[in-house]
Amino acid sequence: MNYRRMPIEIESPEEVGYGTIKCNLAESSVRDRTLAEMGINLDLNELVLMYGDHRGHPSLRHLLADEAGCPPQNVLLTTGAAGALFIVSTSLLTKDDHLIVLRPNYATNIETPRTIDCPISFVELDFERGWRYTAEDIAAHIRPNTKLISLTTPHNPTGVVLPQDELQRIVQLAQVRGITVLLDETYRDLTLGVPPPPATRLGPNVISVSSLSKAYGLPGLRLGWLMTQSETLAHTFLAAKEQMQISGAIIEEEIAFAVLRNRAGWLPRIQAEAQRGLGMVQAWMQQQAWLEWVPPQGGVVCFPRIKPDAPVDVEQFYRVLQNDYATFVGPGHWFEQERRYMRVGFGWPIPSELEEGLENISSALNAAVA
Repeated sequence: MNYRRMPIEIESPEEVGYGTIKCNLAESSVRDRTLAEMGINLDLNELVLMYGDHRGHPSLRHLLADEAGCPPQNVLLTTGAAGALFIVSTSLLTKDDHLIVLRPNYATNIETPRTIDCPISFVELDFERGWRYTAEDIAAHIRPNTKLISLTTPHNPTGVVLPQDELQRIVQLAQVRGITVLLDETYRDLTLGVPPPPATRLGPNVISVSSLSKAYGLPGLRLGWLMTQSETLAHTFLAAKEQMQISGAIIEEEIAFAVLRNRAGWLPRIQAEAQRGLGMVQAWMQQQAWLEWVPPQGGVVCFPRIKPDAPVDVEQFYRVLQNDYATFVGPGHWFEQERRYMRVGFGWPIPSELEEGLENISSALNAAVA
């Protein structure tokens, strides 16, 4: 494994220092929550701090499995979605296996396979196509040694949702060729409209990954999961987890079970807050002369760009935005895109901070006009 630090982590708000940022629009999650905000009053004094079930909290796995349509023994609790993605990549990919992955993308979906030195084909998403892709786009990259197709919906950083019928076509295409499909659906519960069912229901060659971090505002729990109908894949992933950490932290898993068991009580509030933030961004975008975007269909991020013909000095824009306005966005190079793109998060900031941050982006753009 050839590890290197990712720009998105080197330059993250927690690394830069939250104290230096007034308006943080770089986060890709909803605002961090307390247990009290979610109505959770949990007494852990009698919890025995032993090794837990290697797969994870049994009742929590049953809860997830009922929704996913897979056996509870095929649900594996992990250290966040990042831990799940690491397990999948290191379990299924070698330097001789081929991966198909979307770009732009959440960095871990690309960087971990790179550390394995496996050959990668990128499905390059295009602003002019609305960041959309089809089964034919995937099929064009398939090789004899293709082992894994890695997808994300709702997509990070664009917020675009892959239509369910197109996802089904990709799953069937892959199944015929013996290829596994990984679907990172961390934002599934924040899809506009009715969220689709977990992707595991689409076939035995599908792996679903999610967590409590992005859509639920509980990244401090470091609790994620992966699910599959395949007994073989589930066994392999369990072996990987056991070699990495044996089992998870039972305190975190007990809290996570209490949280998800009561999801119906607090998730609608988070969904409403995300919709309100999106509405603010939509209203703001209508007034922007130098920006254009593809409106997101889910999640809490969007990926606008400075228009190619705009007379804006891009580097000056970022300098002014950060130095003069103490406002932070996710620049395009975090996602291997031009820096005229920026990820703007509208779920983490409170309304007043989001409003001020958006105004600061406008001011920085005007200040950078050549």
